[in-house]
Amino acid sequence: MIRPHRKHTLWLAFILHRISGLALALFLPFHFLVLAYALNDAAALDGFLKWTDYRLVKFAEFGLVFLLAVHLFGGLRLMALEWLPWSHSQKTLAATAVAGSFAIAGSFFLSAVS
Repeated sequence: MIRPHRKHTLWLAFILHRISGLALALFLPFHFLVLAYALNDAAALDGFLKWTDYRLVKFAEFGLVFLLAVHLFGGLRLMALEWLPWSHSQKTLAATAVAGSFAIAGSFFLSAVS
């Protein structure tokens, strides 16, 4: 049985914020590994950079930028909930934040594949 509050739009925004934060946290060790390549092993870094030319990797980068934008806008939404008075337009703002995240990630993806 689905609880009534879980049908609310802002519940979905909350879940998306949590999932994006978890996915970004899982990405960090991989990011640190690549930074270590940049500092210690130029040949390994060159191999990694060749691997990033594949379209699938570029699509994964789109996903990463989308998650980052979603997490940023989700954090701004939480700050608005804490500091601003409640209004029903906050659902619209949450949907606009997701749309803005797609726009940011999509523009990054288009510039990466062209």
